[in-house]
Amino acid sequence: MRTATKLIASCAAAALILSAGAPAQAGIFGKKKPKEDFSAAPPPPPPAPAPANGSIFQPQDGYAALYEGTRARRVGDPLTIVLVENMSASKTSSSKLDSGGGFGITPPSTGLLSAVKPTDLSLSGNRNFNGKGSADQSNSLTGEVSVTVVAVYPNGTMEVQGQKRVTLNRGDEFVQIKGIVRVADISADNRVLSTRVADARIAYTGKGDVARAGRQGWLGRFFSVISPF
Repeated sequence: MRTATKLIASCAAAALILSAGAPAQAGIFGKKKPKEDFSAAPPPPPPAPAPANGSIFQPQDGYAALYEGTRARRVGDPLTIVLVENMSASKTSSSKLDSGGGFGITPPSTGLLSAVKPTDLSLSGNRNFNGKGSADQSNSLTGEVSVTVVAVYPNGTMEVQGQKRVTLNRGDEFVQIKGIVRVADISADNRVLSTRVADARIAYTGKGDVARAGRQGWLGRFFSVISPF
C-alpha cells in the first residue's frame, strides 16, 4: 500500500516538474489551443449628425435599398446560421511484404575440405510483413445559431461570429461558429446555410459533470504521454 502511494506521489511530482519547466501555453499533455473569440460585435458608433439641408429624405438615417430588405449588411447586424452539417469519411489501407533468399556452397568431395558438410556452408533467410488499417468517421449537426457581423469587406463578403450557450442541470453546452458569408447568400428572412459559410469554424462543446465524466483523468493522460507503446 505504501509502495503504491509513493509511486502515485512520484508521478504527481514528475508531472508538476515537467509542466513547470515547459514554456507558456504548453504542458505535459501538449500545447493548449488558443481560445477563440465568439463574442457578439457591437454596432459602430453613430456618425455625427449632418447639417440640415431642408430635404425630407436623409440617407444617413438608416436607409436600406429596396433589394436589401432586412438582411444583415453592417457591423453589429445579427443574422441566423442554419446548421446543416452532415459529413462522413472512410479510409482503408493494407500492405503485405514477403521476401526470401538463400546462399550455399558445395565443398569438394576430396581433399582437406571433404569433411565439411554442405549444410555447414548454407545460409537462408525470410522476411514477411502484413498490416491492415481502417478508419470511419461521420458527424451530423443541425440547428440554428444567431451571429453578428464583425467586419464588412469591399468585395461584398462579411465576417460573422457568435455562440449559443444552453445551461442544463448538470453543465453548460456551447455551439460556436465563425466564418465568412456573402451578402448574396443571405435569404429574405435573414438566414444563411452553414454550407455557405467560408472558412467556417464550428465548435460544439460543453462543461460540467457530464463533460468531466467523459474525459480521461490527468494521471491517465500522463502515462499515455510517456508510454513508448
